[in-house]
Amino acid sequence: KLSDYTNRLLKGEAVQYIIGNVDFYGYEFKVNSNTLIPRFETELLVEKSVNYINNFFEDRVSILDIGTGSGCIAIALNKLVNSMVTAVDISNDALDVAKENNVINNTDVNFIVSDVFSNVNDKYDVIISNPPYISYDEDIMDVVYNNEPHMALYADDNGLYFYDKILNECRKYLNDRFLIAFEIGYKQGNDILNIINKYFDNVNISLEKDYSGRDRFI
Repeated sequence: KLSDYTNRLLKGEAVQYIIGNVDFYGYEFKVNSNTLIPRFETELLVEKSVNYINNFFEDRVSILDIGTGSGCIAIALNKLVNSMVTAVDISNDALDVAKENNVINNTDVNFIVSDVFSNVNDKYDVIISNPPYISYDEDIMDVVYNNEPHMALYADDNGLYFYDKILNECRKYLNDRFLIAFEIGYKQGNDILNIINKYFDNVNISLEKDYSGRDRFI
């Protein structure tokens, strides 16, 4: 087995896929080539979102996670706050992994196959998303490009497509008091602020940084 693992590593396969799981926010998640490998930055998205939820909501919150992949965001939030969580993804294969992680972590997340809001019918207190946000002409590491699903990495409109789509359509899926939380590319902050201002007024907006001091969350 060790020889097999070594050969796969030498061929450029991501170590997380070889092992088959990854730690995210202290919980174990199965991952494979149908899902992105969760990053430290996304753990910080969860941490920041938990703080906002605890500060601004008193009762059980309803949460929609868009582009859930392995389910790490949705499942961690279901663990950390009193919540009803729905998670959507366009990939059936990714959702199969997410459903396994739901069982592994003894959580109660509802998973739906949906192209953003296409199969969503309810309203939510929180919409959270770490969508595909890499531009097609952006260089990324070989280990990422050669392993992780491109549909979960790349987006049209210089990586901004899903932010515009979500912000354009989300009003009908939000309760009156709401939180929207995004992970973003570190160069996209001003562009996404402009998108928000196109669709929303009279909202509080916070552009926040990751551990490296780069813009990473809104």
